[in-house]
Amino acid sequence: MDGGNDIWSGPRLVEDGEWAGWRTWQGMDPFEDQSGPFYFKEDAEGRVTAGFRAETKHMNGGGFMHGGCMMTFADYSLFAIGWKALADSRAVTVSLNGEFIGPARPGDLVTSTGEVIKAGGSLLFIRGLISTGTGPMLNFSGVIKKIRARA
Repeated sequence: MDGGNDIWSGPRLVEDGEWAGWRTWQGMDPFEDQSGPFYFKEDAEGRVTAGFRAETKHMNGGGFMHGGCMMTFADYSLFAIGWKALADSRAVTVSLNGEFIGPARPGDLVTSTGEVIKAGGSLLFIRGLISTGTGPMLNFSGVIKKIRARA
């Protein structure tokens, strides 16, 4: 996903547990593996929802989700939302913007939804919203650039 040397084989389908039927890229990005685990699914209309369960490790000193965790999940969400447009491509985030709106607490289901605004050439422009069941947490937008794998 990030232009590394591993062959991009796409996300794997989770077959059991809370995330059965969702997809994940676990094992491809060590930072996301440590930060998540994160998952995504696509509905019949092609809309993507990404999600994870908030844990104590995701919280700041005040007991609410750390802003860095929210931005890491927003970055993951860019790739999940754009996954079809990125099929068989390597890509990197070149821009990520976010506005913090609300909190999450341990145990909350945190989800994101969004859309590809423009996909042309090597750039994808994406926007989205991260929420819990009680309200919005982070409005985000970003740009992903398709690249060639490193030699």
